[in-house]
Amino acid sequence: MSQHSEACCTVPPIVSKGYEPKGKYITIDGMKTYTTGPSSAKSALLVIYDIFGFFPQTLQGADILAHSDQEHQYQVFMPDFFEGKPADISWYPPDTKEKGEKLGEFFKTTAAPPKTVERVPKVVKEINEKYSSIQSWGVVGYCWGGKIVNLTSQSGTPFKAAAACHPAMVDPADAPNITIPIAMLPSKDEDKDAVAKWEQGVKGKKLVKWFDDQVHGFMAARGDLEDEKVKKQYEKAYNTLLHFFHENM
Repeated sequence: MSQHSEACCTVPPIVSKGYEPKGKYITIDGMKTYTTGPSSAKSALLVIYDIFGFFPQTLQGADILAHSDQEHQYQVFMPDFFEGKPADISWYPPDTKEKGEKLGEFFKTTAAPPKTVERVPKVVKEINEKYSSIQSWGVVGYCWGGKIVNLTSQSGTPFKAAAACHPAMVDPADAPNITIPIAMLPSKDEDKDAVAKWEQGVKGKKLVKWFDDQVHGFMAARGDLEDEKVKKQYEKAYNTLLHFFHENM
């Protein structure tokens, strides 16, 4: 990448606590949807949150993606795929039988991937109809959303580039079907062997950048931004995403 575009992206100071989102809520495909970014931007990003839904860290991340690349700003959309019923953050980590059962049930029902995967093209289509300035799309997913990213980056995808942040359910079998440039940012809690096999299996352009001193979820609901080390890595990870999309969209 040229030095010019290296300098393109300046992540603003990260707010540790009491973040006030810059965007607003609209309705897309019947879902409450957070949207942020300049309405004149020609590129858009669909953000697929983690199982805990709208959290300040995730909303701050959406605002960072929308506004930080002066050369390439984005309209960002984050639908509430769980329709007001996300998982309870106290279930994680699932270190008791009860928590494990609640989490397992959530993944089988509300968060069953096929349910969301089939809604994604409808969401993109409806947004395109309402926001005519949008010419190209990327997709970002956290944890569970990372799985959705893998499944929606295959043949017929509406996206030009994709990123999976500390993804859940990494499956090397998804990799050969991916048809667009994709980034994966695993944390220390991801399965190293599964990620390595996934990386080998992706045929096209890919970026794998480990954040192996961070917990699963550090870029979203589980990021403890009052911890200076986490805050620095959160900033670094968002910079990585901005550069990746700048290069591939």
